[in-house]
Amino acid sequence: MGKYQQLAETIVTEVGGKENIISLTHCVTRLRFKLKDESKANDETIKQLEGVVTVMKSGGQYQVVIGNHVSDVYEDVIPLIGEVNATAQTDTGKKESLFDRFINVISGIFQPVLGLMSAAGMLKGLNILFSILGLYSETSGVYIFLAGISDALFMYLPVILGYTAAKKFNLKPLMGVLLGLALCYPALQLSTLSEVGKPLYTLFEGSMFSSPVYLDIFGIPLISVDYTSTVIPVILIVYFASFCQRLFDRVIPDVVKFFIAPMLTMVVALTIGFLVIGPIATFGSNLIAEGVLAVRNFSPMLSGALVGFFWQILVIFGLHWGIIPIYVNNIATLGYDNVMMPFFAATFAQTAVVFAMMLKTKDKQLKRMAFPSVISGIFGITEPAIYGITLPRKTPFIISCIASGVAGAYYGFANLREYIFGGMGIFEFPAMINPETHGMGDIVVGVIGLAIAIPIALILTFIFYKDPEEVHEVTAVQDNAGAVETTIKQTTVFSPLTGTIIPQEEIKDTAFSQGLLGSGVGIYPMIGEVVAPFDGTIVTLFPTKHALGIVSEEGLELLIHVGLDTVQLEGKYFTSHIEQGQTVKKGQKLVSFDIAEIEAAGFSVEVPIIVTNTADYEDIVLTTEKDLQQQDFLLSALT
Repeated sequence: MGKYQQLAETIVTEVGGKENIISLTHCVTRLRFKLKDESKANDETIKQLEGVVTVMKSGGQYQVVIGNHVSDVYEDVIPLIGEVNATAQTDTGKKESLFDRFINVISGIFQPVLGLMSAAGMLKGLNILFSILGLYSETSGVYIFLAGISDALFMYLPVILGYTAAKKFNLKPLMGVLLGLALCYPALQLSTLSEVGKPLYTLFEGSMFSSPVYLDIFGIPLISVDYTSTVIPVILIVYFASFCQRLFDRVIPDVVKFFIAPMLTMVVALTIGFLVIGPIATFGSNLIAEGVLAVRNFSPMLSGALVGFFWQILVIFGLHWGIIPIYVNNIATLGYDNVMMPFFAATFAQTAVVFAMMLKTKDKQLKRMAFPSVISGIFGITEPAIYGITLPRKTPFIISCIASGVAGAYYGFANLREYIFGGMGIFEFPAMINPETHGMGDIVVGVIGLAIAIPIALILTFIFYKDPEEVHEVTAVQDNAGAVETTIKQTTVFSPLTGTIIPQEEIKDTAFSQGLLGSGVGIYPMIGEVVAPFDGTIVTLFPTKHALGIVSEEGLELLIHVGLDTVQLEGKYFTSHIEQGQTVKKGQKLVSFDIAEIEAAGFSVEVPIIVTNTADYEDIVLTTEKDLQQQDFLLSALT
């Protein structure tokens, strides 16, 4: 059982169960589900789970934002759903748009390998940087060794993409690997063939498609291309092979299908691949690269500004996958990318905005949330900052887009380029070193762009961002009796437990202590009984009875979570006295639990009490008492 086994089980259940899942991948911070019916997923329940930041729907994907530990959650989800069938979408009765299908295919192929590509690219860039700084020479064993292990993935990229594309297109994964290996076979590469003799003749001579022919297959010319490090040819060949496999599996007798079907799939797919698909895909890749550059060259500043401004918006909806193939293709065909690179300042602009908010705010909870988000942002992970801080407050998010757009315009004008697939955040700088000339001019351009974006983000945030307390207006009116009334409205929450107050930042669970689910407080209970903190409605009652959500008549949403990780007890030692959807009165018994047995089982009985719609209120005022009885004042939410 993995660390996130219970969270994984709950997510699978709440997205509609295994039978509702078509496919699952993950990126840096999100689980990306392809569901048969998204209406079966319980969005609000998933959003309130410990360890889940939020839920997004975009590009035909149901995205559960987890954070930096998403890969661990993914590993615990996979055993629960087993092999999911990508062709199951035909059972949904829904037609996807071509755009949604494109995003789904591209993300499914590239997501599994992006982490490896970033790691290899970062190592390659650092190796070049260290040699430039004189730590060792390019002829040293260290340089050659590091160059070899960092270049390996990019040289044999068709092998890796052959595997991920095969899984996406429902081809046997090892067949995808074999197709990629064949494309990288040295004796069939242009660079090898050109060393052993002159071409038989040249096709399309004098044009941009000029191609030497060294071999023919039954009289059909094989256009010579170097397929190592390429992207599009292997994806298209694997796609074609998936049709071949289904055809041969259907028509070949079972007694010989085991070896005849893969042999025919390999022969047919690679013959058509080398003779037709590969050359056309290569010419198409070159045309795409040239076309994109032509559009960009029409107005580099405008192009850069648009990429910079909209990048974070695309990331929110997962639509940046539509640009990534262009980026990878440019590096493979041109040796660099300058189309997507204007996005570079986006993560730093977002981080600068959060840093400014951390300095300016008087909200201790916001300060606690901001600091780890700033650290994550420096290394290129901005989802915690976006979903937890800037996007809910709108203005800071817009400021980050503006700062990134201005820097993007400069990057377009200065032609910022990246030569290898780099890391994220500060680790992207080594990828800007020209591997041929060792020139570091692009790093200088990158730094200047940050020197533009970061001050803009800081200054605009200091000018336009205000804590709710700063814009809150209090007006007083004295009535005839001399009493004073104010325009402040407050919802009072009374303590649902008897126990000792635990400050939110001291709760031993980061989802609660960092305020990812909202502001509130913890209580260490003396009596194992939860009562209603106000008149309201039970909107959520977990099957394990350890947590419930209650909404007041004024609309305040409160989460009461008995214990930490107690969901693993599966309801043992808990007794519910209410049902989901039931209306309750202040002081009414809701849940009973056995403190001694829960602690004996190894679980904490700390009870986080969180206002989950904190953003709807201008301030949350907490009790100053250390010990409380049931029905004592706990907090007020002010509007």
